[in-house]
Amino acid sequence: MYDDRVEISNPGIPTIRVERFIDEYRSRNEQLADIMRRFGICEEKGSGIDKVIGASEVYQLPAPDFRVGDIRTISVLFAHQNFNDMSQSDRIRACYQHCCLLYISNRRMSNQSLRDRFRLNKSKSGTVSQIIGATKEAGLIKSDESESNSTRYARYLPFWA
Repeated sequence: MYDDRVEISNPGIPTIRVERFIDEYRSRNEQLADIMRRFGICEEKGSGIDKVIGASEVYQLPAPDFRVGDIRTISVLFAHQNFNDMSQSDRIRACYQHCCLLYISNRRMSNQSLRDRFRLNKSKSGTVSQIIGATKEAGLIKSDESESNSTRYARYLPFWA
């Protein structure tokens, strides 16, 4: 525990990419996981990350960071930070996770939904558009052209959708 974050370390490397933590799951030991679910020790597989990301949005926290090292995976949960104090990588990570969270809820991210996530007013639309552009440039999200090609009503999907 640190003043500005909590780090949770887990031995081993994940069986899926960290960018897919929100929508995929794969147990290392499926038999053990099944027994634990049957005994009520753990819930259905794959919902913990969604809940953490959802809570970070509700409580206006920076997006969690998942880091994979040579022998362990570290989850970093951050303390509250004002939008202006967030780094560009914090904003991009939050944009991507917000887009994923909406997608698995059968919704699409928009400039407005991301402004709501950051609790920014409409005057910050340009700033949010820059974050969306940087997240697209990083290859984490893409435009959803199934509904409209209009930039004003643009919707976005995770890169894997």
